[in-house]
Parts: sequence; C-alpha cells; structure tokens
Amino acid sequence: MDEEIATPYVEKVNTRYLETLVGYNARRAALAVIEVFMPRMAVYDLRVVDFSVLSLIRHNPGITSKQLCNTLGILAPNLVSMVNTLEKRDLIRRLPHPTDGRAMGLHLTEAGETTVSKAEQTAAQLEDDATAKLSAAERKTLMQLLKKVYK
Repeated sequence: MDEEIATPYVEKVNTRYLETLVGYNARRAALAVIEVFMPRMAVYDLRVVDFSVLSLIRHNPGITSKQLCNTLGILAPNLVSMVNTLEKRDLIRRLPHPTDGRAMGLHLTEAGETTVSKAEQTAAQLEDDATAKLSAAERKTLMQLLKKVYK
C-alpha cells in the first residue's frame, strides 16, 4: 500500500531569517533606491557608477583614476573604459596632474558640469522620495549607521 505524501507548497514566503541579516537588508534597500534611480537618471544617460564618478569629479576637480578606483571600489580596467566613454560624450576631460607627471587629473567639461548639476538635483529628490517613510532624524541615523558598516 503506497501512502500518498503531501507535497509542500509555499503560500507566503518566510523571509524572517534573511531579515535578520545586515547584508540582506542593505541589499534590499539599495535595490529599492536603484529601482527609482535608474529611470530618473536615464534622461541623462547615466548609470549608478557613472553618476558616482561624475559627482566625485565635480566635487574633486583633478581627481585621478586611481583615487576614483580606491574611493568607489572599481577595478582599474573597468574605470578606463568608463572614463573613455565619458570623455567621448564630452562630459569630462583629462588634464596633466600638477605634481605627478604620470597621472592625469579628471575634470568636468561645461556640458559635464551642467549634466551633473541636474543629475545631482534629481538624485536629491529621489533620495527624498525613496526615504519618504523615514523622519529626518531617522534618515540621518540610517546614514550614520550605514557608514559605520563600510567605513
């Protein structure tokens, strides 16, 4: 006599364990923000990493590729391609570094400054939208806690 074994099925997914993990929660939060970020940055033809690179160049004129790699955790070969693309788009230009003859400093062009300025305004608005459920104090605390994890 064969006993029939009931096949289990999931009606509602149990994520309780995953929700105890910092990495899981940080990744889910990042994905939620990026989901809003991507379509809003599409008007500038910028990906997340492009935006980060351009913003760093804007606030650090003359920054080197090595400094960008170290700051953003990007591999040099990946950054070279990105810098070339941003330069072809006339958003950045390379100028000789004033103290290191082997390095080039990265600077925004006029078009780059205009683009990044608008993109940063868009980013500020989307951050407000993405964190609308948080009070100003909670948002500040969240930022401080996240920085403690990665700095």
